[in-house]
Amino acid sequence: MVSPGVVYRAPVRIALDATALLGPVAGVGAFTAGALEALVARDDTSMYGYALSWRGRSLLREVLPVGVTSGWSVPAAPLLRLWAHSDLVPVEWIMDNDEPMDIVHGTNFVVPPARRASRVVTVHDLTCVRYPELCTPTSLRYPALIRRALQTGAWVHTPSAFVAGEVCEAFGADPDRVRAVAHGQPPTVAAPVAVPPRGLSRYVLAVGTVEPRKDLPVLVRAFDQLAGDRSDLRLVIAGSDGWGADALTAAIAEARHGDRITRTGYVDDATRRQLLEGAAVLAFPSRYEGFGLPPLEAMAAGVPVVATAAGAIPEVCGDAAVLTPVGDVDAFAAGLAAVLDSPERASALVVAGRVRSTSFTWERCAQGLVDLYRDAAGG
Repeated sequence: MVSPGVVYRAPVRIALDATALLGPVAGVGAFTAGALEALVARDDTSMYGYALSWRGRSLLREVLPVGVTSGWSVPAAPLLRLWAHSDLVPVEWIMDNDEPMDIVHGTNFVVPPARRASRVVTVHDLTCVRYPELCTPTSLRYPALIRRALQTGAWVHTPSAFVAGEVCEAFGADPDRVRAVAHGQPPTVAAPVAVPPRGLSRYVLAVGTVEPRKDLPVLVRAFDQLAGDRSDLRLVIAGSDGWGADALTAAIAEARHGDRITRTGYVDDATRRQLLEGAAVLAFPSRYEGFGLPPLEAMAAGVPVVATAAGAIPEVCGDAAVLTPVGDVDAFAAGLAAVLDSPERASALVVAGRVRSTSFTWERCAQGLVDLYRDAAGG
């Protein structure tokens, strides 16, 4: 029974795209997992998950958090082509339940059409517009899908004010219907041991999928400048190969100290945490970012960060990281040296980073998303 004077608000029924949880969890998967966990824990939401993946249809129930109802998985390729210019195959055909949805949230640039539900699409960045040469064929479909979603009334979620501004500029979107809601920091995962992995002493760490946008060849060249005067220093690059990994392979082959560079490939959460805890510095030389989860994770773990001032990275890191110009090998090497050679500077960055990271929580993210959902449903 609702007490007199208390306005009861029914839970918002949300169908959310959980496709990114079906494989190795990268940036979009981390956002999807963190947001789902925080949303399903609230008493004002009712969560349903769907997937744009036919091959992963048998896995969806397994990857969804407890309390999230599983919908259907559908093939992505033909639907992406269809949704770029048509409202056929609405979300109501995808969800395996009889209860109507209030919101359908496309968490990765694509939101299905809907007969009744209001729609929200997350645009993580605009690499597909700003740097199409760095994109895969699938990513190059995103501009048409974003444009179609905006034309048909979808609201936009972005992880940063930087991307929100880009969406308004590139697509002429109404700023009142574009909402920046920041991610939370990745969950703390206990490392299996508290010492650096075998064979590593002092090392610079880079984490994330190997792809051209991350500009890891710049890091290799910067490391090569430093390694000659620092015989104990190594570079560890942890992350699975995306497309364009050949450029990194070539840069390592050309490096004078390439024998001190380790590529681990994909690592699980516990191993990544172990690598972070042992690192002297987290290096993030990206050419363009819509948010920047690795720097945030490093700051939360008490690891100093050297990154480029690319996209939303200054917005996320503030003054808690050393920031250098994009693509400048000499400046990036100098930034790394400033941290590696000064315990006082490193310690100051650790303190500032821990403080900075506390403002990014999944609970705060979930609250921002629910506010967005209610505005979208009301609109």
